[in-house]
Amino acid sequence: MAANALTPGIVAGRLGPADYAEQFTDLHPRLDDHEALVAADRCYFCHDAPCVTACPTDIDIPLFIRQIATGTPEAAARTIFSQNILGGMCARVCPTETLCEEACVRETAEGKPVKIGELQRYATDTLMEQGVHPFSRAASTGRRIAVVGAGPAGLACAHRLAMLGHDVVILDARPKSGGLNEYGIAAYKTPGGFAQAEVDWLLKIGGITVENGKSLGRDVTLEALKASYDAVFLGIGLGGVNALNAPGEDKAGVLDAVDFIADLRQASDLSGLPVGRDVVVIGGGMTAVDAAVQAKLLGALNVSLVYRRGRDRMNASVFEQDLAASKGVRIITNATPVAVHGNGAVREIEFEYTDDDLKPTGQTFRLAADQVFKAIGQTLSGDGLPALDGRKIGVTGAGRTSIAGVWAGGDCAAGGDDLTVTAVAEGRDAAEDIHATLTAEG
Repeated sequence: MAANALTPGIVAGRLGPADYAEQFTDLHPRLDDHEALVAADRCYFCHDAPCVTACPTDIDIPLFIRQIATGTPEAAARTIFSQNILGGMCARVCPTETLCEEACVRETAEGKPVKIGELQRYATDTLMEQGVHPFSRAASTGRRIAVVGAGPAGLACAHRLAMLGHDVVILDARPKSGGLNEYGIAAYKTPGGFAQAEVDWLLKIGGITVENGKSLGRDVTLEALKASYDAVFLGIGLGGVNALNAPGEDKAGVLDAVDFIADLRQASDLSGLPVGRDVVVIGGGMTAVDAAVQAKLLGALNVSLVYRRGRDRMNASVFEQDLAASKGVRIITNATPVAVHGNGAVREIEFEYTDDDLKPTGQTFRLAADQVFKAIGQTLSGDGLPALDGRKIGVTGAGRTSIAGVWAGGDCAAGGDDLTVTAVAEGRDAAEDIHATLTAEG
């Protein structure tokens, strides 16, 4: 964040030393044993449970909750992990309020769903803290698969392939594995180094080698991987960030929200992170909310989140929107940026109101800003990739691309939601399809 040095008003240490730990405490502390039993007792254990249908990874939710209710959280964790090996992280970051909990019969009848996400965390944490890995590898197949990207899709794919007896090499451009789980999620959602602990636990299956600092295109080509491995899975995420396309966006203090979040997640001392007095975040998704809330938690005086459509069109859930508002973030909708003003560094950002069809109304306003974060979506970057479907890699079936022997999943692949849980499902399903393909080949 070298640009901060050029931007007046962006400083570190806005809070007292003790305030940072308090501000970034766990958003949803883990349930204790009694709380878990009480929460589990509310489940109707529906035979054709709508919560299961709403779960992208098809976890048998009534079964694992019944296992908690009968005092066997370790068995509940195995039920979860059999479908979602990153069930611990998903329990923390998955928008359950718009997935399983929204579909819960208790939500429909009473407006108060079973705490599915918190119960999932209770079960998965219980087993993981024992250092136990619930699965073992099948007999070796002698096949080698390359997985590019150590994010949720890549990790889920690698684990399932290893469990099926294949040898897997994961290549990742970052110094740490985890992808967005490590670099792209708000620190208050995954405190205590959980993302890396989960990666270490997952790798206990064996048969997986991780090579960090290896980037597709820079260090290795897709053609070389195809020649060296029996199959390739691409879980490379989205490396580029969309531009505002507004005059002045190159001024100091205008930054990418994903970089801000990554810097915060990797900081050993939050008091050393510079933040503005007047912060504006542009976007309406989870990244925008995470950046806005964390700017406020770091001590920014005024934080505004501005989105071009109405609140009902925001990708961030109502829960996330309400969380931002509860932390003091002002949410402004139906406004799009038209110019960034300032002498070298941003001092104001100008917006124009839009109607529901994004047509400009001619009415403009300005917000004071010494720091602006762009959270308006990311783009796929890289050369020599399989054929695209729009701006992402086109896939059919369980992640098959236009290139034989190459699969893709997660944010880089077309068709799915940009959610951790969806990426896990796509990586898992691609692994099963890779296994079936290699088995059929003999």
